[in-house]
Amino acid sequence: MNRLLRILKHRWYDETDAFRTLDEGALTRLQTQVQSSETRHRGEIRLCIEAGLPLSYLWRDAAPRERALAMFGKLRVWDTEHNNGVLIYLLLAEHAIEIVADRGLARHVLPEHWRALTQDMSAAFKARRFEQGLAAAIDAVDGLLNQHFPLAAGTGNPNELPDRPYVR
Repeated sequence: MNRLLRILKHRWYDETDAFRTLDEGALTRLQTQVQSSETRHRGEIRLCIEAGLPLSYLWRDAAPRERALAMFGKLRVWDTEHNNGVLIYLLLAEHAIEIVADRGLARHVLPEHWRALTQDMSAAFKARRFEQGLAAAIDAVDGLLNQHFPLAAGTGNPNELPDRPYVR
């Protein structure tokens, strides 16, 4: 019975729910924040907001983390020169938050730090402050990338991934 309820819940949510949660203005501000962040370090940040899981994930009762890892690959976050891409993933149907960091950054940051960051985001989302929660997460990831992958004086960071949040 739980699987059926989960499937119904995910089918209830669709892309329009995602765009109601984060309107065009919010998406543009988050994009600008990612662009600005990436001028200060050698990392790449990607946001992914999905209303619900695809049916294939629901049939096999997959966890949101599995989908976040798949999107990490699909959006090519793993494919950065310094292996320091970070995916911030939000699944609206389950209010699930996942952060997936490539191995270059993951070796510097303890899992407890990522858990604390997702807890902060969760508190903002419970208050229906989605844009502020994502903006705070971008700031936190920006700080980690500045610490571990700073830009050398006089260099730039070639933009390897789109800065626009992926919304589905």
